[in-house]
This record gives sequence, structure tokens and C-alpha cells, in this order.
Amino acid sequence: MKVIFLYTIPLLLGNFFQQFYSFIDTLIVGKTISVNALASVGATGGLTGLVIGFAQGMTSGLTILTAQKHGANDERGVRKSFASGIIISVFIAVIFTALALIFAYPLLVAMQTPKVLIHDSFIFLEIIFAGIFSFVGFDFLGNTMRALGDSRVPLFFLIVSTILNIVLELIFILYLHMGVAGAAIATIVAQTITFVILYFYIRKHISYLILTKKDFKIDMAEIKELLKISLPMGFQSSIIAIGSIILQVMLNTLGADAVAAYTVAGRVEQIATLPAFSFGLALVNYTAQNLGAKKFKRILNGVKSGIIISVTSSLIIGFFLILFGRNISHLFMNGSQTRVLDLVQIYYYFNGSSYFILSILFIVRYTLQGLGNQKAPTIAGIAELLMRVFAGIVLIRLFGFYGAAMANPLAWTGSVLVLISTWNMEIKKLRNLNNVLNHDDPTENI
Repeated sequence: MKVIFLYTIPLLLGNFFQQFYSFIDTLIVGKTISVNALASVGATGGLTGLVIGFAQGMTSGLTILTAQKHGANDERGVRKSFASGIIISVFIAVIFTALALIFAYPLLVAMQTPKVLIHDSFIFLEIIFAGIFSFVGFDFLGNTMRALGDSRVPLFFLIVSTILNIVLELIFILYLHMGVAGAAIATIVAQTITFVILYFYIRKHISYLILTKKDFKIDMAEIKELLKISLPMGFQSSIIAIGSIILQVMLNTLGADAVAAYTVAGRVEQIATLPAFSFGLALVNYTAQNLGAKKFKRILNGVKSGIIISVTSSLIIGFFLILFGRNISHLFMNGSQTRVLDLVQIYYYFNGSSYFILSILFIVRYTLQGLGNQKAPTIAGIAELLMRVFAGIVLIRLFGFYGAAMANPLAWTGSVLVLISTWNMEIKKLRNLNNVLNHDDPTENI
């Protein structure tokens, strides 16, 4: 428990500062421009989640093999997987940038984005999508360092990037009067600068990640292995985002206040759910490294500790958000905006009371991925998609914003239920492997 907790703290802080991009974008835009500008940024959430979420999930998957090689003390294997990961990351970044720029506006139209929002939404999307390469690059390098057991250096660079982002946003919006475009440009510039600095840091300080031309010799077997792991993780993020897009389409029909409320509540929730997400993410590398080292009992103990810490923290955070979330959300707005805040509170009632389910989902999903099982989490992602589609098509029509607020808890519950049988099988398999190696008590429970 101590090892996981200490490893997760820098990871949690790093994820906090990474999510702070969206939080600060929303706060500054809402405070310094208008509620409609805030809603315009929020209306892009599903599409940015679809593209950037895929990139983040994929780069996390690309480094699982690196973690396994590191756990097995295979330095040559670490270097090869790192080089292959770079090749895949560049290819994915180029393809996604082209597709995203081409289809951004048609997708906003298809999503029934309110006319009063669509212009600023399109500007924001085009700028963010033009900088996909910096997101992919930074995430891949940061995840590589975490796979090697170092969660502190990526944290430092995320802090630098966040501070730089805040300063640039204030300059671009308040002094240069660039509006929503200024928020997007600030994010891309900050991300690009820290990506470049992190690249040179790795070259200087991590000798076995300094690659030569020989390392970039394409090994199709390894490329296929990496794609087998990483693409499902990317698709899982995208599947979830597709559900969010469908939900966004129906949410748009409720008007700008509903979009603004969902945007604000979602940004606060991104921060509130970071502990659960971070503990889950820690289990990916923890599980992969110990699997490579054949320390099966350590995996079982780690998962047990992760569940205890994550569920406890989620219950506390959910209760706090229900009580004080309305006051926090008011920070994003000028004036009272009573209607928007009333809708925000509805969201917190449904979601805050369900964070413990999300914490279990993160632990189970990421542990399975660390063990190399991508099929079950992908199916669980499809279950999340179907639940959000149901909420968008049925519940919003029946209950309005209440239906939208039910979407996440339904999706989390459905995903956990799908994973239960696979989870029990994998835990049983780990116990059997541990018994074979160490002759431990087979009745030990987790």
C-alpha cells in the first residue's frame, strides 16, 4: 500500500496539472469572455475527447510493454519498444491531425451545436487539432518515464506546462483580446514547449533511451505486439468519447444553459475523479512491472490496497462535491447564473454519489490492461457507450437535464458489471501462478 500510494502521489499531481488545462480554459473563458464562450468550449468536449483521448490511451498502451521489459531487466527490450512506440506515435499523430482538421466543422453541425456557439467552437477545435502532435509526443514521453518507475519528472514538466498555459491564456485573452482562440493557442504553445524540453531531458539523463538508427529498424513482430496492446486502449477512450458525443448532441437540444452547466460540472468532475483515475493508472505500470518480474503475490496485494485507497477517497470526494460543488462552480461565472448553477447541482447529486463505482472501474480496468488483457476492457468500453447512448436518446427526452446527469453513473455501472467475470478469472489465475512458484495458501482472498 505504501509503495502504490507514494508512486501515485506524483502521478495524481501530474494528472491534476494536466486536467488543469481544461479547468483553467473554462474558468478564464467563462470569467473574462462570456457564458456563451464557455459553452462554446464545452460543446467541443466530445470531439476533443474522441481524438486526444485516443492519443492518450494509445500512448499509455505503448508503454505497457516497456514496463514489462523494465521489470524483467531487459534494457535492450526497453530501447526497442521505445523506438517502436515513437514510430507508431508519429504515424498516428499525422493521420489524426489530418482527419480531425477535415471533419471538425461537419461534425459540429451534425451534433446540432447551437448556432450561437458553433463559430467559437469551430475556432477552438481547429487550433487544438492542429496541435495533436504535441499532445501525443508529450503523453508518450511522460508515460515512458512512468513505465520505468519515475512519476516525478513528468509531474515537474506538467506543472511547468500548466503555469505556462495560465500565463499565456491571460496574455492572449486579456491583453491581446484573442477570445476563445487565445485559450486554444495558449494550450498548444505550452504543450509544445514542455514536450520539446522533456525530449531533451530524456536524451541527457536516461542513457538507455538514447536511440540510434539501428534501434529504429522496423520489427514488425514488435510493432504488431505494441498495436495489439495500445490500439484497444485508444479505442476504449474513443468509444467512451463517442458516447459523450451522442450525449452532447441531445444536450445541445436543451439550450446554452444546459451546455454551460454540463461543461462546468464536467470540468470540476475531471479534478474530483483524478485520485480514482491516478490510482487506477498506477496499477497499469505496477501490474506490468511485477508481471514481468513474476511477482504475482505482489500484484494481488497491490490490487487489494489500490481498491481500499481508491474507494475510500472517492466516497469522501463525492460527499464533499455534493455539499460544496455549487459554490465551486460559481467561480466559473460572472453574475449569479442561477439557472446554470441549479443544473450543475443536479449533476453533482447523481455523479458525486457514484464516484466509488468509478474508482472500482478504474482499478479493475487498468489492472487487466497491465496484465495484457485488452479484450474485456474494450467490451466494457462498448457497454459504457451503449449506456450513454441510452441516456442521450431515451433519458434526456424523458427527463431533460436529469437524464443527462444519469449518463455517467449508468455507464460506470454497466462497465463494471461487464468486467466482473474476467476480473475473477484473472485473479484466480494469478493465485494459481503464485501457488506454483511459492506454494502459498491457495485460500488467500483478495
